[in-house]
Amino acid sequence: MTIQTSSAVKAVGISPDGKQIVSGSWNRLVCIWDALTGDMFKELMGHTGSVTSVAFSPDGKQVVSGSSDQTVHIWDALTGDLVKELKGHTSSVWSVAFSPDGKQVVSGSSDQTVCIWDALTGDMFKELMGHTGSVTSVAFSPDGKQVVSGSSDQTVHIWDALTGDLVKELKGHTSSVWSVAFSPDGKQVVSGSSDQTVCIWDVLTGDMFQKLMRHTDSVLSVAFSPDGKQVVSGGYDKTVCIWDTLNDNLVKELKGHTDPVQSVAFFPDGKKVVSGSYDQSVHIWDALARDTLARDPHKKFKGHTDIVLSVAFSPDGKQVASGSRDKLVCLWDALTGSLIKALKGHSYSVQSVAFSPHGEQLVSGSNDKLVCIWGGLAGDEGKKLKGHTNSVLSVAFSPDGKQVVSGSHDQTVCIWDALTGDMVKKLMGHTDSVSSVAYSPDTKHVVSGSYDKSVCIWNALNGDLVKELKGHINSVLSVAFSPDGQHLVSGSHDKSVHIWNAVTGDLVKELGHTYPVQSVAFSPDGKQVASGSSDNLVCIWDVLAGDIDKELKGHTNSVLSVAFSPNGQHIVSGSSDKSMRIWDTSTEGLNTCAQFFSLPQPN
Repeated sequence: MTIQTSSAVKAVGISPDGKQIVSGSWNRLVCIWDALTGDMFKELMGHTGSVTSVAFSPDGKQVVSGSSDQTVHIWDALTGDLVKELKGHTSSVWSVAFSPDGKQVVSGSSDQTVCIWDALTGDMFKELMGHTGSVTSVAFSPDGKQVVSGSSDQTVHIWDALTGDLVKELKGHTSSVWSVAFSPDGKQVVSGSSDQTVCIWDVLTGDMFQKLMRHTDSVLSVAFSPDGKQVVSGGYDKTVCIWDTLNDNLVKELKGHTDPVQSVAFFPDGKKVVSGSYDQSVHIWDALARDTLARDPHKKFKGHTDIVLSVAFSPDGKQVASGSRDKLVCLWDALTGSLIKALKGHSYSVQSVAFSPHGEQLVSGSNDKLVCIWGGLAGDEGKKLKGHTNSVLSVAFSPDGKQVVSGSHDQTVCIWDALTGDMVKKLMGHTDSVSSVAYSPDTKHVVSGSYDKSVCIWNALNGDLVKELKGHINSVLSVAFSPDGQHLVSGSHDKSVHIWNAVTGDLVKELGHTYPVQSVAFSPDGKQVASGSSDNLVCIWDVLAGDIDKELKGHTNSVLSVAFSPNGQHIVSGSSDKSMRIWDTSTEGLNTCAQFFSLPQPN
């Protein structure tokens, strides 16, 4: 995944649960992004100079940032409010980090000092002096008892965090040290330098026992994997390297940035790496993929502009609608794959699309907070429904076509009159973003799935909460009713597909992928469920047996949306690989792709 920003990215960090990314840029902004979708969640403004370093607190509730304006800011990660402004440095702050207990913050500055602050009061606790050059990078040890710092004076220092005493001075680099980090067990330190090397040191003895060489220019950022077995490094040579710390081997060299890579970090599960670059982008890489440089086998289909977030079949099965991060709603011929109409009107990513029951209209939800109703083939933008205060993640028509339901990052479910565009009901009860919504076949109920891990069933008439289904251990990303309304299916970031009894709320079946499940759908006869996942697969499941019936391979990135055709013989899938595929479900083969097409370049 690539997140495009408006300025050179100086620093990136990942929330403890892996769901969010924070970035700091030259344009003075701190931005918080959804790690799953790549959408911006918060934009924090307050620094008067470029933001050089960012990090989440251990509980994920706060963000700390350092800036060339000589200050350290502590922010509320949920509201975006500035909690504390820490002043004391007399020059640019290059690096910041929270202590493992979240009670302290450490900062390094061009004024050659390392400062330890009380995160609650904002008071300076210790000022560590000993470097003879700018302090470019700082970090706490896992037990919080020590601090490591790297400097332009070519040294790495290990300090006692309580007394402020210098414990060890590590020498070996022949140029400026730009980045340092402790291993998860606190026994090692990794450093990256302008001498183009990555060095690993023994904290107890101060000895260098590994020097990793592959970069062809300065190493600007380094980090250990959560298990300590790997190190990731980003360099001025525009590459991201992953190293095996046990045998000194280069595991992967990730190429894609077009400018120096300023910041790198592993996700908490160790399966992905995030990198930020001067090229104004944040990249998320698969750290486990065997061949990250493999060529795209479908290059001849290039021409789209961004990832496909949502897909839907028309009621007669003759058309497919798609929503993309390129802000377009597109209408396609399902038989030929040719583009019928590109609908423009949204100003941000289109998260969700759905047809009306008769296929005469389309509804779309976007990060611009709007729900739009379009005139189908004519492409007329009939209504803009306003009322959500954050991104709209999911939309659906009622079976009679008279209403539309939407779910949003603002934690609400809204029911709208499709004719007038008026809001009929606002359903409140979720404690986090509502990622997916759907009507029951009889129009009497609405189901919603949320990042708060729950599935809720609501009375569509009076807005009352009927049932709250709990069982997922991570965000629920997709929900759907069975055709008879007796069952529900949900897909979650916890890698599972749950089938529920919609009447009793009991969990009937639990099915699983190896990565988060992004989208789920029932077949028209209710006997099968389709699921799309971050493992790049579309799976078809036998509902009764709970077994996998078909595994459809072909996408080269996460499958974000799936839908059955009205006759159940085809499935359409949309992916982060920027393509859509239509699969023939009636064939014996597991990989029969009946159609492959991609989004057009915008005019």
